[in-house]
Amino acid sequence: MAQRIDAKDLNIYYGSFLAVSDVTMSIDPQSVTALIGPSGCGKSTFLRSLNRMHEVIPGARVEGTVAMDGVDLYGADVDPVAVRRQVGMVFQRPNPFPTMSIAENVLAGVRLNNKRISKGDAQDLVEQSLRHANLWNEVKDRLAKPGSGLSGGQQQRLCIARAIAVKPQVLLMDEPCSALDPISTLAIEDLIAQLKSEYTIVIVTHNMQQAARVSDRTGFFNLAGVGQPGRLVEIDATSTIFSSPTQQATEDYISGRFG
Repeated sequence: MAQRIDAKDLNIYYGSFLAVSDVTMSIDPQSVTALIGPSGCGKSTFLRSLNRMHEVIPGARVEGTVAMDGVDLYGADVDPVAVRRQVGMVFQRPNPFPTMSIAENVLAGVRLNNKRISKGDAQDLVEQSLRHANLWNEVKDRLAKPGSGLSGGQQQRLCIARAIAVKPQVLLMDEPCSALDPISTLAIEDLIAQLKSEYTIVIVTHNMQQAARVSDRTGFFNLAGVGQPGRLVEIDATSTIFSSPTQQATEDYISGRFG
């Protein structure tokens, strides 16, 4: 079941550098939340904090809380690996494992979690995940071929299939279409619209038209200057952010006056 996420007074550090300052926001279940803003304003850093991915960088830490249905993901007794199982991530560039077949790619996360799975269950999971990612009909006759042999758009959908195979509740997407052509981008956007009935989805995008098309709510991040921390300027219904934002900085960014 999709989960609600609440970030409260969140500060994200790399060593002594404060990268993102004082973010408080709620992310609704079974919806798409888009994060927009200029480069370097902390969108991806904030996104990675939602499943503790930023912690893989030495010296990275957070202050404040990120709670999923009331449970603090940074609690002392919480396993980061378990968090990442519940909160899946799709990266900017498609990254299928090059030596693995299409089917093995789908199952990679499941096997990583040491889940024993019968051959029949594995085949069912591969088909189910690829169908979910709108990829099954394109690859069902070549499941044993390398995932790296697919087109860029197909590789990204394979990565989405890999992410949903472990049955997460939340999907984070960090500019999932920035390396793709317009037709592949449309396929991913259609897929996002379908997946939100089952998942909480957060997407970072530099494409404001994409944010307007795919998201229910949009958060605008900005920073006061180079070396300053990124901040959440405002978050609201996407239609409101794009038609009548409350902050001048949001209006300036959306109308193309900067960024």
